[in-house]
Amino acid sequence: MSTISFAYVGLIGGMSSVFAQQTIPLCQPPNAGEYLLLVVSPTANNQKQLRSALPPELKTITCKYLNETVTRVGGFNKIDDANRWARYVSNIVGLSAIITTRPTTADVQPQAQAQAQLQPQTPQQTVSYNPQALGEGYAVLVDYYNRPELVNRVQQVVGGNVGFVSYGQRPYLLAVYTTNQTEAYNTLQKLNNSNFVASIVDSRKVILLRSTVRF
Repeated sequence: MSTISFAYVGLIGGMSSVFAQQTIPLCQPPNAGEYLLLVVSPTANNQKQLRSALPPELKTITCKYLNETVTRVGGFNKIDDANRWARYVSNIVGLSAIITTRPTTADVQPQAQAQAQLQPQTPQQTVSYNPQALGEGYAVLVDYYNRPELVNRVQQVVGGNVGFVSYGQRPYLLAVYTTNQTEAYNTLQKLNNSNFVASIVDSRKVILLRSTVRF
């Protein structure tokens, strides 16, 4: 899987470009048990190249994810399939992607999700505040939906400490940071099997706020 590289791309000026940006819909979340591929494709040329390289049976939609324009490719029932297509997109088209999923059993109430957007609470910190970007590799993030008590459960799943990070201007729990692709995917699979909403992202775009947190 290629590492993901989010970058703001300037559009040619004019009211038409601003209007075009506003009409791009927000990406719909994956279905329960589905592995979703989000390919960073900020320009019309990127999107055209991607669609021409993918088979027609793969459904693609241009949408917004964390204020970025991506192409949503779904849906895969196995992480190996999503990983294979992520590598294909990187090798053939030269675009990078993120793989995300959601639990097969709903574990979070929609009301809690909305509250998390408005008033995110942070888990208790065990180290001093020293925000810094992670290095190259893979970060497996868990959306804790304003429920810091989930820290203990995530620790049990990953078998170690859990960090606290910011990604796309949103808070997440850091389940694992590694340069080992297999380790990252195995951790994602464990979290998915335990009904967590988790995703794999380019660790260089993640800001580490706390190396270890507890509740």
